[in-house]
Amino acid sequence: MSGEARSGVPASAGAPGRRHSPAYDADVLVVGAGIVGLATAYALTRARPGLRVTVLEKEAGPALHQTGRNSGVIHSGVYYRPGSLKARFAVRGAREMVEFCAERGIPHEVTGKLVVATDRTELPRLHALAQRGRENGIPVRELGPAQMREREPHITGLAAIEVASTGICDFGAVAGELARSAEAAGARLRYGAEVREIDRRESVGVAVRTASPGQKDDGTGPVLRARALVNCAGLGCDRIAALAGDEPSARIVPFRGEYYHLREERAELVRGLVYPVPDPAFPFLGVHLTRGIDGRVHLGPNAVPALAREGYDRRTVSASDLVESLRRPGAWQLARRHWRYGAGELRRSLSRRAFTEAVRRLLPEVTEADLRPAPAGVRAQAVLRDGTLVDDFLIEEGPHTVHVLNAPSPAATASLPIGRAVAERVLAQL
Repeated sequence: MSGEARSGVPASAGAPGRRHSPAYDADVLVVGAGIVGLATAYALTRARPGLRVTVLEKEAGPALHQTGRNSGVIHSGVYYRPGSLKARFAVRGAREMVEFCAERGIPHEVTGKLVVATDRTELPRLHALAQRGRENGIPVRELGPAQMREREPHITGLAAIEVASTGICDFGAVAGELARSAEAAGARLRYGAEVREIDRRESVGVAVRTASPGQKDDGTGPVLRARALVNCAGLGCDRIAALAGDEPSARIVPFRGEYYHLREERAELVRGLVYPVPDPAFPFLGVHLTRGIDGRVHLGPNAVPALAREGYDRRTVSASDLVESLRRPGAWQLARRHWRYGAGELRRSLSRRAFTEAVRRLLPEVTEADLRPAPAGVRAQAVLRDGTLVDDFLIEEGPHTVHVLNAPSPAATASLPIGRAVAERVLAQL
């Protein structure tokens, strides 16, 4: 979209000597009404009352993708490299999320969790994880088998660590409350507004053309002008960055996380949250057991490449998404580097028996008959050109733009401090 006729931004608006600014529809446009986008809008309205903020969301409501399709765990920050954005934001965010839920009457509970070693080769990694947690300022206690069974009588393992600050909540409800609070402070939320085109003038701002999802792109549609744009588009964040004329350092590869529920009659087998010792080579935590705020016990997820950016089941395939991924060298490098790990994940995806075997490492009493299919999620995982999985939050800037390019778990936990950090960046640009 270029030129005055298409964008509505006069070419002379930023010329030296002009005493007035062009007629903006908003000061800041936020793309994406997941929990990070809404936390950013909330932070902007709190930091600068009167700032005109508009959130653009292609779906009919908030939090319908990553935010609304997870197990609802408030992560403590025990896994993340000390000093990283994930570590700092998760530790701070866990505390703030509990306070936010308490203040707003959102169901939540600080349950603590166990990370369990089931094999002797995992013991050094478990000890290192405990040390990392302490470096991050997290209360961690190392447990032997007897102490572990006091917490979780049906769980089997050689040793465990107890992380007291982990909790659970309904992140969809948190996102809804953030949306209401931002709107009460003057922000506008526009649903059914898919970003199709972005025109950026470095001396002026951005003009964004939107359309209804599924609508044929005929080059027409509402245009909004703003001084700056914040990209919190999750699964589509790299595409929004490219539309704005920026070249993101990483691209999104979607991974589907598949879950089961433990059937209701067997839910007493798990009291709280139980995790395996993670493989440090991957950003995935492995199949774990989590009793959610709804009382159901979630089993999973595994992690398999999704055949569409929003491919929540094996039947959903997007030829354009697949071609886009296959054209990227990072995807091929990733596949070559980690094909053995990927083969195991694929086996668990295709075989309930294999998935049950993974669960039985922690919970030997479970059987295939105890598993009930549950809704899947898709993780927007950023991958570099060399196939490296980005293991920290990634936020990049361009003229009049701030792009959140990697914000998978624990982004929901850390959404309040992430929102403030992104808001600070865009306010500095303004």
